Amino acid sequence: MSVQPNFSTRIRVYWEDTDAGGVVYYANYLKFMERCRTEWLRALGIDQSRLRTERKLQFAVMDVQVSYRYPAMLDDEILVSVALTRMRGASFSFKQEIWRDAVQLIDASTRVVCLDSSSLKPKAIPADLFKEWRSEQ
Repeated sequence: MSVQPNFSTRIRVYWEDTDAGGVVYYANYLKFMERCRTEWLRALGIDQSRLRTERKLQFAVMDVQVSYRYPAMLDDEILVSVALTRMRGASFSFKQEIWRDAVQLIDASTRVVCLDSSSLKPKAIPADLFKEWRSEQ
């Protein structure tokens, strides 16, 4: 795929994101990455609530691999990014990173599947969604 749609969003680390030592709890990085993917979809004009209601489709994470390099701390402002690396059939693959200034905190890959919201079985990604990238594969 020659075109890799990229998106990033800034997130502030709050008390609720940390453990007693002020370090971000490891599972919360997954939430940060989810927020970034959701904001990316919004930026593309894709409303997940409408997608589920009107087209009976939803997305779910099927695989995630995370390398934790450095911790984020209370009050840090972090940059969370997503880059679409592959779209095939019913799934998307993404490269995701989290940075604090020039320090990379997280390096991850995430695979998301498109599901029929009634049966929760995989369903091909509709041709009209992400059509500008389909031709690049």
